[in-house]
Amino acid sequence: MDYFTLFGLPIRYNVDGSLLVSRYQELQRQFHPDRFAASPERERMMSLQQAATINDAYQTLKHPLKRAEYMLSLHGFDLMNEQHTLQDTEFLMEQLELREELDAIEHQSDIDIALSAFSDRLNGMIHQRSEQMQRELDDESWAVAADTVRKLRFFDKLQQTVEQLEEHLLER
Repeated sequence: MDYFTLFGLPIRYNVDGSLLVSRYQELQRQFHPDRFAASPERERMMSLQQAATINDAYQTLKHPLKRAEYMLSLHGFDLMNEQHTLQDTEFLMEQLELREELDAIEHQSDIDIALSAFSDRLNGMIHQRSEQMQRELDDESWAVAADTVRKLRFFDKLQQTVEQLEEHLLER
């Protein structure tokens, strides 16, 4: 059973967040291992396995990039385990330039302002690419959407680096 069906949701990129949470809580109550503490070993193990699946499904469906990757996996694109490399050299060059720019920001005297401006620009790029991905998924353009998700992974890693740098600055 796929994660969308498990939660009683239609298989599409946009999910109702409040419905996802309520279904998650409902399933957790239904399959919580404590409810099976006095049950035979086999039932206890099945409830543990079901609870783990529910948790994995929830974590996947609530995170936009993971949800997109999962949708693509339902259509034969295993982005988590693939060795596919991006062929878009213009995009890769842009990523190198962004990384270099971020490295340079770390050595500036007005790092807070420069990092904030960089972060705002990066968020704009992520937003634009995310909207593109959503259109591609809605149009069932799976191969094109897979390429966009691969690109969003680069942005996601860069955003994590920015967040780590921001945390480091707060610790000073």
